[in-house]
Amino acid sequence: MYSDLQLTDDRPVYIQVKDYMKRLILKGGLQADQKLPSTRELSTLMRVSRSTVLLAYAELEEEGLIYAVKGKGNYVSAAVDTPESASGWTLDWNNHVSDYAIQAEQYDLMKHGSGAERGEISFTSIAPDEKLFDLHNVKRAFLDRMSLEGEVLLNYGYAQGYRPLMKYLRQYMENKGVDLSGKDILITNGFTEGFDLVLGALRKKSGRALCENPTHHTAIKNLKLHNFHLTGVEMEPDGLHLGQLEQELMKHSYDLAYLVPSYHNPTGIVTSPAKRAEIIRLMNQYHVPMIEDGFNEELRYSGSHVSPLIASMGKGNGLVYLGSFSKVLFPGLRVGWIIADAALIDYLESMKRARSIHTSTLDQSLLYQYLSNGNFDKYLKRARAEYKRKYELVVRCLRQHLPMCRISGEGGLHLFVQFPAAFRTRDLLAACKLKGVTFTPGDTFYLEPGQGLNTMRLGFSRVSDDNIRKGIRIIGETARTMQ
Repeated sequence: MYSDLQLTDDRPVYIQVKDYMKRLILKGGLQADQKLPSTRELSTLMRVSRSTVLLAYAELEEEGLIYAVKGKGNYVSAAVDTPESASGWTLDWNNHVSDYAIQAEQYDLMKHGSGAERGEISFTSIAPDEKLFDLHNVKRAFLDRMSLEGEVLLNYGYAQGYRPLMKYLRQYMENKGVDLSGKDILITNGFTEGFDLVLGALRKKSGRALCENPTHHTAIKNLKLHNFHLTGVEMEPDGLHLGQLEQELMKHSYDLAYLVPSYHNPTGIVTSPAKRAEIIRLMNQYHVPMIEDGFNEELRYSGSHVSPLIASMGKGNGLVYLGSFSKVLFPGLRVGWIIADAALIDYLESMKRARSIHTSTLDQSLLYQYLSNGNFDKYLKRARAEYKRKYELVVRCLRQHLPMCRISGEGGLHLFVQFPAAFRTRDLLAACKLKGVTFTPGDTFYLEPGQGLNTMRLGFSRVSDDNIRKGIRIIGETARTMQ
């Protein structure tokens, strides 16, 4: 006893000593009124300074775990309530979880997907490259905001969001051409919470939802968890297949349509302005509410700017916009936002208050200060240039090593690759993993089993130039052996 204390470098030593002694007391290793070693003796046994033990004993006494007798030493308090051991009651929790929990586990790509092992060349991530993160100005923004209202930021915040950030984002969306008349904003913990809130708020009439096919796996997962029956519309090089879309709208009624018009995940396609206008016309004609995922809007590398769908809605309120800087700035700050009709936002605010109270005020204020300090445009310019350079490198490598494939993607942090129809990318993935390369098989993003078996998504944002060249070369060489 006492000599088995394992010290770490990440916490003050006296706290580690205190916690060690506290565990012994609460687990019954030390009994009520038992005399403790003297400070000198314990310091020798634990190989720490005597002053460290003095501090630890003082903390334990303050917590009521020990008491001191003048001239005699320290003793375990008799008032400590130590739990009595009882015969173990073992539950099989597999029989006590809901269908929702079971489905969530089944759809969990982090558990069941093609995760990368240490040392592998991984094209699975579409997170931003942390090497580009603007740490100096992030630290400055944090200190600036804390010096202004640090006490407020560490207390509870508002469910709707941090007011200065809400004001900034309203202006940001107006600069994209969005008419905010009759609309309001809600800050969320990134896209996923926002999407989940909106799905939870909508009344199911038909129980049907429209989306692109393929589409964002997280969206598929959440739509299914909310018990929507999904109908997918095929993608063409410039966006949704409008003929198929209209046929589906004529056949069935739909509660919503989920769309990713810019740098679509996984195909990377940007829906053309003409198709955007026709999509809005059709949804309006058939009275289908739209949810627009503003995924990667800022990372366009070529061509003219394309405004979000919501910018074409005018004062119309049939579209809910979900925004986030996660793929552009810092995903560690779980901050996203919803722009929607004010009446819907009112309900969503109450739902958020019931679920998570509010998004971290500290995170919101840090993001606000970073943006208001004028850092975003500078960072975005640098990030866009770097990602464009990597994007062009990936395209060159794919054309060299996979000339038989069709490539889609006009920007963002990934490309979509389509092999000849009979090819199977999951077989390719298994072979490539043996050579230290991994990617995301494209069928992950399709609605029905058997679709997209000849496709893959390549995320390049966090892959070095050398590994891009090496990884795609290995993929290409392996693919040729399988044809």
